[in-house]
Formats: sequence, structure tokens, C-alpha cells
Amino acid sequence: MTSVYSAEGKNIPCTVIEAGPCVVTQIKTVEKDSYAAVQIAYDDKSEKHTSKSLLGHFKKAGTTPKRKLAEFKEMPEVNLGDTLTVELFSEEDWVDVTGISKGRGFQGVVKRHGFGGVGGQTHGQHNRQRKPGSLGASSYPSRVFPGKRLPGQMGGEQVKVLNLKVLKVIPESNLILVKGSIPGAKGAYLTIEK
Repeated sequence: MTSVYSAEGKNIPCTVIEAGPCVVTQIKTVEKDSYAAVQIAYDDKSEKHTSKSLLGHFKKAGTTPKRKLAEFKEMPEVNLGDTLTVELFSEEDWVDVTGISKGRGFQGVVKRHGFGGVGGQTHGQHNRQRKPGSLGASSYPSRVFPGKRLPGQMGGEQVKVLNLKVLKVIPESNLILVKGSIPGAKGAYLTIEK
């Protein structure tokens, strides 16, 4: 993340996203594929590391192999092989950004769910300040219900952040400045939708 100054002099936190150029690699139709969508590809990849079936797929679209493929159901009218750039977006647009959040490994209930722990270090406790505490009920139901908030794997999930404002579009570098934070680590792939 970084920050920019508005015309009024306010410091606005923002994230810089490199978006594109993306190539249209397939146009799916209801007649042929039973649904309508546009498939786009991003980030060049060497032919050596591409399967033969994907090489043929990209050759049909008239482009070099790409690393990331994505489909969009709602897209402006495009043709096979067209290049989409950040000029699709304009300042003051509102976008939704989808990505994979940073993986945080196995975490306890205090970090994962915001539990308060068992209640300080007084009353004879010395080794369970960050434990979940009592889990189940009494002899009925004699089990812990599914969905109970417990320690476990945290992060590494698909997250969608809604309604982020586009502050600036820099077409010569294919950059978009979006107000606020987005999911994922530096260099992660994202999906941006209007």
C-alpha cells in the first residue's frame, strides 16, 4: 500500500495494481458452451512451460502463452485476440477486487477469531491465557456442534473486497490506484470487476 494526496490536501491510503494488458483468448457462447462468457489471459509464459493443448488454445487466439486465465460473464463487446487495457476503467469508478488472502498457517482462537483468552493470569492460572476455554455443553448433546470456532488453518482463502474507488488510472504503465487495501501478497494475481 501507499498513499496519495487529494486536491483538498487529504492523505488517502491506496493500493497500486498492475492491470493488463489482457488478451481475449476465447468467447464462449450459449450454443457451443451452454453459457456465455469471455475468457481473458494475462502474464506471459514461456512455451517450454506450457502444455501442448494450451499452446494450441493460445495459437488460435493469436497470442503468446499466458500464465493466468479468467472468465467474465459480463463484458463489453470484444473479439478473439483483442487486447484489454486499464483504459476500461476510469477515475471515480467503483470496482470489486477478488484475490487469495495471505496464508497465516495454523492459528489459535485469539488470533483467528478474536477470543479474549481464559481471563488473565490470576486465579491460579499459569498456562492457558490464550486457550479457547470450555467447548461443549453437558451430558446433552454430549458433543461439540459442527462450525464451532476453534483453532485451525487461517488465511489462504478467496476474498472479495467490494466497492473500492478508483483514484487514478495510468494507461502508459497499465496501473490503477484503488482506495484502500486489497487481499493477497505482493505480486499475487487479482480479478478486478466493475
